[in-house]
Amino acid sequence: MQRWRGTQAAPGGWGRAVATIGVFDGVHRGHQQIIGHAVKRAGELGVQSVVLTFDPHPSEVVRPGSHPAVLTEPSRKAELIEALGVDVLCVIPFTVEYSRLSPEAFVHDALVEHLHTALIVVGENFRFGHKAAGDVELLRRLGRTFGFGVEGAQLIAEEGTVFSSTYIRSCVDAGDVVAAARALGRPHRLEGVVIRGDQRGRELGFPTANLLTPPNAAVPADGIYAAWLIRDRDGVALPSAVSIGTNPTFAGKERRVEAFVLDFAGDLYGERVSLDFVDRLREQRTYTGVEPLIAQIDEDVAQTRQVLGR
Repeated sequence: MQRWRGTQAAPGGWGRAVATIGVFDGVHRGHQQIIGHAVKRAGELGVQSVVLTFDPHPSEVVRPGSHPAVLTEPSRKAELIEALGVDVLCVIPFTVEYSRLSPEAFVHDALVEHLHTALIVVGENFRFGHKAAGDVELLRRLGRTFGFGVEGAQLIAEEGTVFSSTYIRSCVDAGDVVAAARALGRPHRLEGVVIRGDQRGRELGFPTANLLTPPNAAVPADGIYAAWLIRDRDGVALPSAVSIGTNPTFAGKERRVEAFVLDFAGDLYGERVSLDFVDRLREQRTYTGVEPLIAQIDEDVAQTRQVLGR
């Protein structure tokens, strides 16, 4: 898959293309359907498939400080999109000036002038241009003017719930990683670098890997989780009991993500790792002393083995 920074990166002699447009945070099942349809239609038409996305998130540019929690880091998002068979991932630098483009100017500049789009595939609720003034109907009218087709992909829903990035963020924020995984089509993943903590877990007999996560990462609600810790260097997945919270038993104030890796005696400091969350075991609790805490951790580890063994 080719990766471009801006539509102006399209090479000379670039032919026609099938494009789809969106932030695609999470690359969830709804996104997968839209992108997959674009790839399929590109194959049928014998042209290239292009995914247009934006960096940074448009919300942060239009309303600074409102950046939504990030479900997939940029490199992970690119990997997931590539796995769907896309030919080109084009990341458009989103600026205040770009946000002011009218729907018509956006279509002409990005889709007609540079990509020579033959067909655009978008979700039924697609909005674009300054103040999200453009919709699918306007896109169709512009298509008749500029000579491209438009196909709207139906949104995926189960039991009346439409799968969207907003819905998945709400699931993660509530600690419902099972529902999040159902909408994503895979476990919710949190990435980071292992840093040194206060060594309290080691003193208790449960040494933990403390994860330094990226800004705006979608961190699940406080609680204890069964998860797989994946080492970036070799892709090996290790069963882990993960604690998210402030360590209330020890009057902690800083919110942390700590993974106790089962049956592991190695050193993870400085490594990039990921956590794939499988299930939430319980909420965070405060204990009256060390002994009841250790007894509870023993139960958490046993339950983690059971959950991941399924």
